Amino acid sequence: MTAMANISMQFRGDCDLRLHHVGIVVPAIEEHCAFYIDVLRYQRRTPIIHDPVQTAFVQFLAIPGSDHYLELVAPDNESSKLQKASRKGLPLNHLCYSCKNTAHMVSFLKESGCIVTQDPVAAVAFDGRFIAWLMTPVGLLIELVERGAEGSL
Repeated sequence: MTAMANISMQFRGDCDLRLHHVGIVVPAIEEHCAFYIDVLRYQRRTPIIHDPVQTAFVQFLAIPGSDHYLELVAPDNESSKLQKASRKGLPLNHLCYSCKNTAHMVSFLKESGCIVTQDPVAAVAFDGRFIAWLMTPVGLLIELVERGAEGSL
């Protein structure tokens, strides 16, 4: 059995990942949310939220009946870590998964070959629940968010 298969077998029973949202980088949320609302029929789930730790403004949108969100993410200033992504013009930024225990999931994903780009920190957008950031072996940025109570973001 390979090392990866061994890790996967040990963890399989605890894996509780659920797609939470898809992160889209835009230069400014106000200028770009109309397309998603007017054309694709998303509805605003939150107001625009400033998260100084992430150097970003974020707003969550949802299609009624969907089990995940779309997160519009914009840099909050010229030195924001999102400026580079915003200037590249490649809007798909990350996939976010909810889980029961972010620290446990970070450990598992690290053992599975992911690189931790930000250890768990409390997030304004999630009422202080923890988030963490990792890069997969193929270069996809993923975010983990601690699962909240039913009906919470």
